[in-house]
Amino acid sequence: MAVEQLFAALPLHYLQHGISKFGAGNVLLAVVVTALMGILADYARMLYLRSKMPPGPLPLPIVGNTFQLPDVKPWFWFEDLSKKYKSPLITVWIGRNPTVWINDAWAANELLDKRAGIYCSRPRMLVFAELGAGQNNLVNMITVSQAQRDRFRVQRKLMHQGVGIQQVKRYRDFQNDESKVVAYDMLTAPEEYVAHFERYATSVVSIIGFGRRVGDPKDPIITEVIKVMHHAADLNVPGKTFPMLLETFPVLAKVPTEFAPWKHGLGSKKRSHRGHDFFYSLAEEANTNPGHDECYSKFLFKEKPKYNLRPQEISALAGNLFGAGSDTSSSTLITAILAMRAFPETLIPAWEELDRVVGSGRSPSFEDDADLPYIRAFVKEVFRWRSVAIIGGQPHAPVQDDYYNGWLIPKSTWVQGNVWAIHHNEKEFPDPDRFNPNRFMKDSPDARPFPGEKGYMTFGWGRRVCSGQALAEQGTWLTVARLVWGFKVEPALDKSGKPIAVDIFDYTNGLNWRPQPFKVSITPRSEEIKQTIIREGEQALADLAQFEGETKYRMSTFYQQN
Repeated sequence: MAVEQLFAALPLHYLQHGISKFGAGNVLLAVVVTALMGILADYARMLYLRSKMPPGPLPLPIVGNTFQLPDVKPWFWFEDLSKKYKSPLITVWIGRNPTVWINDAWAANELLDKRAGIYCSRPRMLVFAELGAGQNNLVNMITVSQAQRDRFRVQRKLMHQGVGIQQVKRYRDFQNDESKVVAYDMLTAPEEYVAHFERYATSVVSIIGFGRRVGDPKDPIITEVIKVMHHAADLNVPGKTFPMLLETFPVLAKVPTEFAPWKHGLGSKKRSHRGHDFFYSLAEEANTNPGHDECYSKFLFKEKPKYNLRPQEISALAGNLFGAGSDTSSSTLITAILAMRAFPETLIPAWEELDRVVGSGRSPSFEDDADLPYIRAFVKEVFRWRSVAIIGGQPHAPVQDDYYNGWLIPKSTWVQGNVWAIHHNEKEFPDPDRFNPNRFMKDSPDARPFPGEKGYMTFGWGRRVCSGQALAEQGTWLTVARLVWGFKVEPALDKSGKPIAVDIFDYTNGLNWRPQPFKVSITPRSEEIKQTIIREGEQALADLAQFEGETKYRMSTFYQQN
């Protein structure tokens, strides 16, 4: 007989008499004892798992190591723990759940690349997925069941058809033109280089996704959408404050958002008066606009019946373009400027190579890549030196129990690659904070073995590698090459004429980090190069005119009910 049935069968007066005789205090004591026994049993489970998993600090009951996390940039702490325990993997408990942090390139390659079939899933993510972008979004999708794996393959296939390795080659013409416009804009407003980079990166993905370019740095698609991305990246850093504290106390997520300020607005399922969200509406608008039949939004609507795409999936796939290519690419270019300013000696061989191969009468093109090995190494070092996705993006999760060096990694555990530690390991990158392109030059004494052919792990691993990798690598190489070819990046001067220093460690705290604002002087290398930039920039604007257009949607007003 069930407990509730047993109690229902007892006379009411008997229950009342029994509770009165037993005493409210004793009932409370029994509840407390039962709760303590439950906590002790759960803690015993934690300690048992800890004995089998990679080493790490002792977790406390219920809260684990949450309140040991540093206030900012926890990837430094994970790196220090790896050194302390002399282990490439360490375990940190977020509440009652363990997170395995990989701090070594070879371990990351073995687990996340070579065993990609095991580490292809995502864990349950309360803040970033369930209360944020959704666990059915390609970026966050769990792939434990066959149905989930099938849907993941559909979304990944569709994303690759938008920004896959072969597809992005079709975008080279307008990506090249937008890059030329960046150099052109640098002539008139070099101090606004951050805005130029954000406009460039956003415009490229907007043309791909929606068939329209972004010509104004103050266009709301930049000022509003990138602001939201920065906010999301800041909120989702592993930490001991809300909203990430919800991962430690998930019961608090059940409180309705309007009564839960600790949720920071997460969990409210916003829809416009039309019943759809922002990116779906942008895609739908692009689908109905004439021309630009190859834009990604039209492709998605064309494939909608074949793959039974839901509006949420179209929204996520279209919106992921911005996440994969706008904020990250612009942040990488800002880092490139910081490297050029802080390590001017690295520009001398770059200028020699560019002057010899390209000259002053034209800027670098994609066809020059094979003849510019130092520029290729320079761009690789930009990716390595201060990787944007500093902890490798979203966590992986094994679909089954796995073992590494005798350590257990339980099924569905959070497994995260600490890109900072991987790219700053003295074994592979001596003097790691020095920007040194020679690390990637063939036969250079500064080169060290590293798993994989690229020499860096900036874009993640395995089946969860960043979908926009090919687009970002293609555009970053061209734009960095053009900036190095065209400009001198020198110290800005204060009011007294003294050089203003830059701090190579002064970065934001978000998951996609970028340098805090810094001042530099950016000037053309020569008058002939300046005239080339003007000529090419004006022609690029003429070529890009076909993509001019407006959208009627603004994120800031989209969800206001009519």
